[in-house]
Amino acid sequence: MSKCKILYVASEINPFLQTTEVAEFVRQLPQAMQERGMEIRILVPRFGLINERKNRLHEVVRLSGINISVGDEEKPLIIKVASIPNAKLQVYFIDNEDYFHRKSVFFDKQKNFHEDNDERAIFFCKGVLETVKKLGWAPDIVHCNDWMTSLIPLYINTTYKNDPIFKNAKTVFTVYDNSFEHKFGSDLIGKVMMMDIEENMLDNLKSADFEGFIRLGMEYADAVIKSKEDTGEVLNKLMLDISKEKKFDTIENDENFLDSYYNLYNDLVG
Repeated sequence: MSKCKILYVASEINPFLQTTEVAEFVRQLPQAMQERGMEIRILVPRFGLINERKNRLHEVVRLSGINISVGDEEKPLIIKVASIPNAKLQVYFIDNEDYFHRKSVFFDKQKNFHEDNDERAIFFCKGVLETVKKLGWAPDIVHCNDWMTSLIPLYINTTYKNDPIFKNAKTVFTVYDNSFEHKFGSDLIGKVMMMDIEENMLDNLKSADFEGFIRLGMEYADAVIKSKEDTGEVLNKLMLDISKEKKFDTIENDENFLDSYYNLYNDLVG
């Protein structure tokens, strides 16, 4: 198991950006697993709040240049990379001028939810998978964090299921209480569609809201984790519903949480 390969996908990571608990979690866990002998890759969006000069981001030309389809449009994918100070970890950043250059994450300065956050999530999830293919690096575990990554388990189980990079990958989906009230447009399903996906596979997403994204991620992941025991009403209801269909775990962020994740990865790869 010492060579287990883990791909971490998240909306943010310290020290580059921290707006929620996701950032610190994704900072601690990959380093701990690397210190236990696992091989790690980390991918996050290059949100405009990330200072490229200060954090020494630079473009990886050999990975950039792909066009990612979102609905009827194709957007160019730019990949950047930076190292985490005082750690032997690199972070790859998914970038695109239209989606990630604004100086905000999911809400603007007036606290309005960006109307195209669905497209940004779709572009990010597809961009992650295509980047890992270009790296030629086959993960054993793909650990997805928060709603923005929730399409990845679906895509790995459908469009990418026979791809040699992903065909043996197991997916983990950690759910956080970062809900939003926005409802996306009726064209969401069409934009999410890819090869080998039937429309009925997206039934959980038809609500076109936070709950829909979380339900879809839970449905297709091999393991579902709640980030903490005490969560809001929406997330508690979702977890109650999903527990009727599949097993999920709560891994408390205590002194034993690193051991708990290490054991989970071992069990999944088995």
